[in-house]
Amino acid sequence: MPWALCHNEITRLTLDETCQMTTVSAPPHSLSIVGAGLAGALLARLLALRGWQVDLYERRADPRAGPIIGGRSINLALAERGWHALRLAGVDREVASQAIAMRGRAVHAMDGQVEIQPYGLSDAHVIHSVHRANLNRLLVASAADAGARLHFEHGLKDVDWESSELLLETPDGAVRKPFTRVIGADGAGSPLRIAMARVTDQVEDWAPLGHGYKELSFRPAPNGDFRLDPHALHIWPRGEFMLIALPNADRSFTVTLFLPLEGERSFARLQTPAQIEQFFASEFPSAVPLLEELQFEFDNNPLGQLGTLRLSPWHLQERALLIGDAAHAVVPFHGQGMNCAFEDCAALAELLDCPGACPDAFERLYALRKDNADAIAAMALENYQEMRDSVAQPAWLWHKQIETALTNRFPERVLSRYAQVSFTRIPYAEARRRGEILGEIVAELASVRSLGEIDWTLAASRVEERLPVLPIDAQLGRKAACPTRP
Repeated sequence: MPWALCHNEITRLTLDETCQMTTVSAPPHSLSIVGAGLAGALLARLLALRGWQVDLYERRADPRAGPIIGGRSINLALAERGWHALRLAGVDREVASQAIAMRGRAVHAMDGQVEIQPYGLSDAHVIHSVHRANLNRLLVASAADAGARLHFEHGLKDVDWESSELLLETPDGAVRKPFTRVIGADGAGSPLRIAMARVTDQVEDWAPLGHGYKELSFRPAPNGDFRLDPHALHIWPRGEFMLIALPNADRSFTVTLFLPLEGERSFARLQTPAQIEQFFASEFPSAVPLLEELQFEFDNNPLGQLGTLRLSPWHLQERALLIGDAAHAVVPFHGQGMNCAFEDCAALAELLDCPGACPDAFERLYALRKDNADAIAAMALENYQEMRDSVAQPAWLWHKQIETALTNRFPERVLSRYAQVSFTRIPYAEARRRGEILGEIVAELASVRSLGEIDWTLAASRVEERLPVLPIDAQLGRKAACPTRP
């Protein structure tokens, strides 16, 4: 079956114990999805391809029509977990045509110097920048092509659980639509989650970060080229805040300012054109000449909020389920929000392809994914500290040198946490555990001042004692069963 061609061994064993795949010739089943964003549209396609009758409801207008509206989109970093789900859906080549490979971070110092920090030690260790709105359009079109029934301008208002009906608001008034199973891919403010909370014992923990974001932009150069290296994620780290820039296929960059909401240096202190101009000139002088629409974009683009959602459970028996941000919203600093949601979609599609449509698929997905969602939520918060501050610190760079040396010496056992998260499909919880162990080993070895002074016998002992052998396709230098990138 196509789904198993390059499945990570750890995840494959977990799913194989759950059920076996069937062909799409099985009798069709019906299912409703609320939210036609990235996860909802991808899931609709995956299930429609497997013979399901899918109704997809979205409160917004059809994204395939009309202009792209910017201002709220953090450009997306597409990694191996996301690519895997796109391969299952058969749309990876289309997405690849609009994606730009980023091989590392370009760290911009205050004095204008730029340091390139590669993401990994292999040519396959890249992430890809993709434009959110264009990707959403592509996935919505692909869901329709697969046979999903799309209902735009149908916003969920409530659920009548007794009659199994969705209460939807449309331009023509309120309507009721019957459902057998309903899945909420409707974002961090999920109306379906609110409706579920009335009839189930949900434990919801929303932790605001206290930081927000503004989307800005760099236009292409007058000759139509990129103004910066397009194969890097550009970062201006400034301790408590940062500016980042990701490339787009039209040779522009989507730029995002992450900043505390309150305090000495915060959005609360940037209220006038003079305050905005002075702040950028003092903190990001090398970026200012590229921000040609700074005042207009800062004034007109909304201030986005950031936070982490932890929820238990994600499902209401086998009647309703939440996925993606509706179940486990994370801050964007590991570039894994979309990838994690796509991993939800791939796992759920496999579970629902079981004989009898896996009557306990929703419960099994929650059991399979909950610990991993919590793990990436924690790692995303930790990565914010790394991006805005640590990447410019000598101690962090020294630890990275040791980590790289260990990876080269012991490739069958050592891989950085970032590489595990971004370039493999090792479960997030396992990647976090292995990353903590590796960090402890590096810290033990870091008391010396050069690689030549490290006790490599001690290093070998620690690695062999504490780090199990990696899956074959995660080992540096080994060829994966499927390409990491298209």
